[in-house]
This record gives sequence, structure tokens and C-alpha cells, in this order.
Amino acid sequence: MKGMKKVFIYAFSLLFLVPTNSSEINPQTFIDSNAQSMVQVIVNNQDLFESDPDLFKKKIKDIFEPMVDFRRVSASVMGKENYLKSSTEQRSEFIEVFKNSLLDTYASTLAQWGDQKIVTNFTNKTTFEKIEDVNQDLLTESNSYPITYKVRKSGEGWKIINIIVNGVNLGLTFRNQFRALAEEFNGDIDKVILNWTSDANIPE
Repeated sequence: MKGMKKVFIYAFSLLFLVPTNSSEINPQTFIDSNAQSMVQVIVNNQDLFESDPDLFKKKIKDIFEPMVDFRRVSASVMGKENYLKSSTEQRSEFIEVFKNSLLDTYASTLAQWGDQKIVTNFTNKTTFEKIEDVNQDLLTESNSYPITYKVRKSGEGWKIINIIVNGVNLGLTFRNQFRALAEEFNGDIDKVILNWTSDANIPE
């Protein structure tokens, strides 16, 4: 499997991991503990993708779906102009399409994880702002890819609100994709949603 695309898929899928008492831990521990948990789930279920891909997808979905505030993420992807002119029903529909498309697009890639390693760059900070950056490196057999998670603390704990992988902003990448589709379909949000896929020109 192509290395760079694997890193993008890992980084974005971590967005949906379930935190354990995330309000009680610092953001670096939050990122690291969830990263290691995700890798274990993927590694322990790689064969399942071949025998029962739907069950594999369900295991992944059950882990990462409860964490993310999909309203915030999907609103950011839609962009302010498209979000404001969309209906409540369209926003809800895009949340589901965006979520399911991510899972369908990336499940087979996650099943081919291999022997990658993840290293979180801990600092000596003991106090944190409401929004923080947490840095990681994903180590493959031949390369090291820097990942920056922008996390925000809310009443429900720390949540990832954006990811930058090897200098590429994932949130902006998907936002540009939505805008391009909106232009292609003359602002028809229903058609954008119908034609949405979450494989936004991620480099191989």
C-alpha cells in the first residue's frame, strides 16, 4: 500500500476514536493513548476484513464514531457559505454521508496496516490552552511523516478539530473538495451530497 496515503488515512481516522476520561488527561496523552488503541484494533482485526468486511467496518465504526462532533466537522467541510444556505435536513444528511464515506473509503486501507509505529512528541507542559497542537510522527519502513493534531477542549473533553499531515491540511483539503463540487453543480447541495466521496485527492 502506498505510504503517504496510509498516513492520511491513519491520521484522519484517529479523529473518530473514543477518548477515555479525555477531560481528565492532557491533550498529548489523549492523542497518544487513542493512537495506540487504534493500532491494536486494526492489527488484531486485519484478517477479518477478508472474511467479513462489513463486520470489520462495524468494529472500526463502533470505536471512532462516538467521539467526534460531526456537526462541527461537517460544517467546516461545507464552508460557511454552503452551510448557511443548506437546510437542516441537508446538513444532517451530509453528516451521515461524510461519516459513512470515510469508513467505506478507508476500511480496506486500514486492513493493510502492517508494521508502522506511532510516536507522540510529549512536551513538559503542565497547563494547556483551550486549543492546542499535538505533534506525532508515523514511522514506516522507509519514511517518517509528521502529523499535527489541533485539539480543542470542551465540556466533553479534548476533541480533534483538524489535522495536518506532512504539511497538508486535511480539513482544508475536504473543504476545497466540497467547494469544487458546489461549483460543478451550480450550488445544488443535494447533488454535492449525492456525489460526495471522502478520497479528496490524497497523494499516494
